[in-house]
This record gives sequence, structure tokens and C-alpha cells, in this order.
Amino acid sequence: MATFGATASANANPNKSYEVTPSPADSISSLSFSPRSDILVATSWDNQVRCWDITRSGHSVASAPKASISHDQPVLCSAWKDDGTTVFSGGCDKQAKMWPLLSGGQPTTVAMHDAPIVDMAWIPGMNLLVTGSWDKTLKYWDTRQQNPVHTQQLPDKCYSLSVRHPLLVVGTADRNLIVFNLQNPQTEFKRIVSPLKYQTRCVTAFPDQQGFLVGSVEGRVGVHHLDDSQQSKNFTFKCHRDDKEINSVNAMNFHPVHGTFATAGSDGAFHFWDKDNKQRLKAMSRCNQPITCSSFNHDGSMYAYASCYDWGKGAENHNPATAKSSIFVHIPEEIDVKPKPKVATSRR
Repeated sequence: MATFGATASANANPNKSYEVTPSPADSISSLSFSPRSDILVATSWDNQVRCWDITRSGHSVASAPKASISHDQPVLCSAWKDDGTTVFSGGCDKQAKMWPLLSGGQPTTVAMHDAPIVDMAWIPGMNLLVTGSWDKTLKYWDTRQQNPVHTQQLPDKCYSLSVRHPLLVVGTADRNLIVFNLQNPQTEFKRIVSPLKYQTRCVTAFPDQQGFLVGSVEGRVGVHHLDDSQQSKNFTFKCHRDDKEINSVNAMNFHPVHGTFATAGSDGAFHFWDKDNKQRLKAMSRCNQPITCSSFNHDGSMYAYASCYDWGKGAENHNPATAKSSIFVHIPEEIDVKPKPKVATSRR
């Protein structure tokens, strides 16, 4: 397989996914499908937030660029309001913008930090935006007010956060995983040292709020349950590796219908998994560049992923002449994302 900085003969689109155009001019940092419709938002290192209408008919997909806005510096994260009307974005300019996309309104600044904002989520049960930053804080925002409703100190830089109300999970530097019960957001519910030995890359809360996934830079995922009586169900597994290289797990998304999940990594592959049966449901072919982020649409019939350089191998392996940032939409087969029935075993 070719190195990530070169094109060589490696296939940019081995899974024959639909490519969304026009492509961002620099690496893509986040993808977010609307929770109500097939509108896809992408943020990127070229300071842009772009949005497309995605339409699907059977196994054919089409896209149409809808609108875009700019930040002053690279944009790192995005989130949707639960009613699908509004997009939030944040990044290296240390601010979060609220973009009333469906009404055609102009973006306004609704959050500020002292360092880049690296992740965010809308909390439907509270009508608040939560932002996580390298300034070692979480901030909760009522978007009608200038100041945060609450600022929560973190033990270190925020790397990733995930909300399934009332569960909020935050992954920070130094392998801290902090769990909050949003019915009492000012107090840590639980603090856990990651079950993975290396730096946390992403966290994703279970749809049933009973636990979370954590992915690390060493090609491993941890499945963690919060209830002390469920600790025997915790496990870790290796992924996004081959004989020669160990790659980062960059993104994890739960399927909105079946409760299975996808992982995407710096090896350029994405896989579908069933945590309850400890099974990999489907391994997809590797793209010739890392997959940096991904998102299921609201009914799980489409899976968007971004293939681009992730800087994991440094500037010396980045060739601007050949590196292309691409967004693809994959139509998963139901058999690839639906849990397989357990086979009954008889004992003699």
C-alpha cells in the first residue's frame, strides 16, 4: 500500500462510494448529518463550513452544494440543533458560531474560549450548547446570552466529547475520561483512566446512555459500561492495524436504528461492529488516505466519511500536489450494519 502522502497506485475510492463535490481545499475535520434530513455539513482546515443537500434513490446518490460560511481560522468541529434548523461550528479562532441554515440567516458568535474549540454538542434536554476546548474547560451556553451558563474545569485539554442526554462523556489529555450526569452538570459523576494505554482520540456515548466507546491513537477501542454491576461486559479490541503499522481510530458513530457502530481510522478504512455480540460485521477496503471523520444520516441509510491527510505522519509526508481532500457517501447494506442473530449452542 502506498504511503499516505503519495497517490501511487492505491485506490482513492476502493469501496465505490459516491463522492460529494466540490471538495474542500484542505483536510476535513468534522462531518455532521442533520438529525432531521439529509443535509450534510463539513468543517475543514481552510476555515470553511460547507453544506450539501444529499439525495438518495436506491443505491444511487446525488449531492448539491447548499451554502457555506467562513471562520477566521481552521474549523475543527460541528454540531446540529436537534430540530435540524441550525448548525454550530467551532475551531482555532476560539469561538463557536451559530448558523441558522434553514432560515438563510447569518452566522453569529455564541461561544468563546481562551484556546481552540475542539468538540461540541447540542443538548436537546437542556436547550444548551456545550463546547470543549484546549483551555481545559467545558462551557455550557444558552445561545441567547453572551456569557456561559456554566464553566466546568477539566483536568487537562479536551480532545473529544459526546452527549446522549443525560450522559456526557469527555476525553482529555493524559487519558482522563470524565463522565457527567447532565441532571447535575456542575459535578463530575465519575472519572476514569482510559482502559487504553495511549492517547485518547475520540469518545462516543452509547445510544442507551449506559456507557461509551473510547478510541485511541494505537488502533484500539474500549467498550465501557458505567454501572458497576456491568463491568464484566467491558472489553477492548484492536482495529485499524496491519502487520507493519498501527493506526489511529479517528471516528466512531453508532447506527441510529440498529445500535451497531462504525469506526474509521488513519489506515484509510472503515468497519462496522456489533459490541453486544463482540463481532465485526463488515470490513471495508482501505482508501489511499486516512479517514478523519464520519457521520451516519438520521435513519442510518447513508454513511459519510472524509478521506484526507491527517498530519499523523508530519509535514514531511504531506505532498500538497497529490493530497486531495474528499468526502464520500457509502450506502451500507443492511446485513453489514444489523446485528447477526445469535446461534444457539447445545451442550451435550
